[in-house]
Amino acid sequence: MTFQEIVELTAQVIDGAGVAVIVVGAIAATIAALRTALRRSGPVYAPFRRFLGRSILLGLELLVAADIIRTVAVAPTWDSVAVLGLIVLIRTFLSFSLELEISGRWPWQKKPDAAAEAD
Repeated sequence: MTFQEIVELTAQVIDGAGVAVIVVGAIAATIAALRTALRRSGPVYAPFRRFLGRSILLGLELLVAADIIRTVAVAPTWDSVAVLGLIVLIRTFLSFSLELEISGRWPWQKKPDAAAEAD
């Protein structure tokens, strides 16, 4: 097995893991939401969105990692680097948007201080 084949296989495994994280996260979020709804034990929508959003974020991170491995290690050309840059840009925008939706703040903003909220 050549180095390029090993790198490509590694990237495919990480791609698969990213997709699996998104799919398993969506299923788990749905099951948790259904349990909560059936028991009527609290809010359903906000926790569902948070759980699903975190799963998507983690899956996107793995997919970006696979793209980086594939592009940098296999045969970096200006075209492949440009495509990678575009993919990373789009996925970064999606990650920031999801983070804002999940937590209500940008990733670089600090969490609100509990003592400051009590005032």
